[in-house]
Amino acid sequence: MIQDSQLLFEYMENHAKDVNREWFEALDEEDPAVLGALRMKNLEYIRLVNRTLVEEEENYLPVFNDWVESVGKDSGHMFTRLEYIFREFANTRDHYLRYVDRFSRERPDAFSYERLDGWKVWVTQFFDRTLQIVIAKTNDTTAKQLEAQKEMINELSTPVILLQDHKALLPLVGDIDTARAKIILESTLEQCSEKKVRHLYVDLSGVVIIDTMVAQKIFTLLEALKIIGVRTTLSGIRPEIAQTAVQLGINFESISIRPSLADALETDL
Repeated sequence: MIQDSQLLFEYMENHAKDVNREWFEALDEEDPAVLGALRMKNLEYIRLVNRTLVEEEENYLPVFNDWVESVGKDSGHMFTRLEYIFREFANTRDHYLRYVDRFSRERPDAFSYERLDGWKVWVTQFFDRTLQIVIAKTNDTTAKQLEAQKEMINELSTPVILLQDHKALLPLVGDIDTARAKIILESTLEQCSEKKVRHLYVDLSGVVIIDTMVAQKIFTLLEALKIIGVRTTLSGIRPEIAQTAVQLGINFESISIRPSLADALETDL
């Protein structure tokens, strides 16, 4: 296929901008910035498809991988609905194949119908393979970004607030799963060390639900703080959290406990 495809390659190179323009004119996207990026990336891809007609895979594959990587990391594609990506790949493929048909009509004696059908099958398969890889890459990048954002949100929702005389407050709010509990443990120890905290008030009144493993993590935090020289006062323990702690066999003798944050602050400050 590759050795005698030069004529088709030259034809498609000469009409690459036409294929891209016709595809572009059918878009319903309105954002100028998005339109510009899509137009450029689509033209790059069309010319990449052209290269597959005359080059060995080892030559065009690095360029293909770079193109997929850039598309997968592009924020415009990450938040594009899958049906839109499917549709526009199909539209580009259809416009491309129309020009292959035009080539066959303009050069009816250049190649056999079997030869042209072989090219069309190859182009279709290449488009389909690209679509699968792009979607997989986009999903992977999106998942990593969402995980990073989740970790950042968890870290921001675990603030150690300085009070006075090397005392600080850690107000815990919302649901705490195992992943967040791990971040709370690591972040709190780090912040207490950096801020030279000697006494930390840990308020649980904003925590609605807590499971056995998370409760264990919280009390592990209290023990770890003790090891680095930070006293702790626990406040706002709900009955269900207390019950979980008792079931775990946690010893409260060395833990300063107050019914509410207000009571803890009034007593100790």
